[in-house]
Amino acid sequence: MSAPATYKYGRLSLAALFIALVMAGCIKNDIPYPRIQANFLTFSVEGESQAAVIDSATRVVNLTLGEEVDIYSVNVADYTVTPGAEVEPGVLDKPLNLSRPVAVMLKIYQEYWWVIKATQNIERYFNVSGQIGTSVIDVPAHRVIVTMPDGADLANLRVTSMKLGAVGSTVSPDINGSTINLKSPLEITVTTHGREEIWTIYAEVTASTVTTVRADAWTNVAWIYGQAQEGKDNGFEYRLGDSDDWQRVPAEWITHDGGDFTARLVHLDPETEYAARAYSDTEYAAEVVFTTGSVVQVPNRDFENWWLNGKVWNPWAEGGESYWDTGNKGATTLGPSNTQPTNDTPTGTGRAAMLETRFVGVGTLGKLAAGNIFTGVYVRTDGTNGVLSFGRPFTQRPTRMRGYLKYNSVAISHTSAGFEDLKGRPDTCVVWAALIDSPEPFEIRTNPKNRQLFDPAGPEVVAYANIQYGESVNNYVQFDIEFDYRSTQRVPNYLIIVGSASKYGDYFTGGNGSVLYLDDFELMYDY
Repeated sequence: MSAPATYKYGRLSLAALFIALVMAGCIKNDIPYPRIQANFLTFSVEGESQAAVIDSATRVVNLTLGEEVDIYSVNVADYTVTPGAEVEPGVLDKPLNLSRPVAVMLKIYQEYWWVIKATQNIERYFNVSGQIGTSVIDVPAHRVIVTMPDGADLANLRVTSMKLGAVGSTVSPDINGSTINLKSPLEITVTTHGREEIWTIYAEVTASTVTTVRADAWTNVAWIYGQAQEGKDNGFEYRLGDSDDWQRVPAEWITHDGGDFTARLVHLDPETEYAARAYSDTEYAAEVVFTTGSVVQVPNRDFENWWLNGKVWNPWAEGGESYWDTGNKGATTLGPSNTQPTNDTPTGTGRAAMLETRFVGVGTLGKLAAGNIFTGVYVRTDGTNGVLSFGRPFTQRPTRMRGYLKYNSVAISHTSAGFEDLKGRPDTCVVWAALIDSPEPFEIRTNPKNRQLFDPAGPEVVAYANIQYGESVNNYVQFDIEFDYRSTQRVPNYLIIVGSASKYGDYFTGGNGSVLYLDDFELMYDY
């Protein structure tokens, strides 16, 4: 009887195994794939004029091309992506038509669509003898508008210089240096990389031979813009708003660009009304009235006020309002604050800010945290990374920023991907300031998955200034950095000031033990 029993149990075991296998095939796999965004880490093309700006939050690669590049056929030179990610086959292996955005799909478990965009700045100009100001170049409409004084012979205008296409383009007919008739619109053909564009040249006549275009008033400085015929005695006069005494603007304060001319008035009084007018020979344009701005300094610029909240040192008085912040909230998750007050100051009295770059963690587990301070708010910690809000409301236009610094530079001990060649080199500190006109402060994200860092050439930047030292500065020195303005007319919304003991701290690259001391910042408003 034993044999049949064994056979019976054997049959039951096989049936149970079969049912189990069938049921296993019906079980739904609810374990999700990891959600890792596939990113471009680097991206370069042939003929780029500056490094690509990669925004992993919006998944956009912004390229800037040189003039000589055919934007309709751009070759990708190199790129890297998140490890394990795949790029849509074939898209980047052939020239890209970047006259419009190009979509590219990256995949790592899920699909992520990226957009490749390109900007190409082409210098264009068109000048004829006797014109007023500079010509209006309307690129989308392919037209040029030349302004001439009343009584000018429009049938006999000599073209003194012109460039309407990119480097290497040709014009037919070639009218450069020739006499043209603009009593009616003139059409010419501009050919670039084998593609033809029809441009139309127009002439407009004005009874005014000199114009005061506008005044851009800062605090101790104002910029006055005028237009008149090139070759005449063109300049400006200005006066106090309640005075009849006009003063000629010194010639060294004026720059000329054909029939356009600009004056930089300096040493003006803040919060004061002035008037200015352009002149050309004996003719005067209508005056413009403007009021200068205010002298504004940032709170706690001498770094006297601090308070300790647990392990976190904060650069403002307890119970007071913050203006500056640091990365201490992130650094103290694994160690003490690496930005603290110090009694080591330029004068030997009071307090200064001490920014120390440290590896925070245990053994090899941790990250390098660069000592830093900035105007804005530390928003949150993302894992072991930081999310920061850079900028405080500010609408004035300073010309320079002064301050004092001292620096102890050590060899770079920790690097991240792409910065390995810096290991062992002296660390570099940086102090920079920017005025931006974006509607909100600038968000910084250091997480490589969605990294967003500040770009001094970004479209929101009104002005930028910086200084850096790649060696130790054993005693306090005064620095004086000048703001480089992109426009005299744009009004900022926010002021960003940043100091870091390690220039590449956003990439967790720097020297463990580099220390930057900062004190007595001051915004200057004159030249």
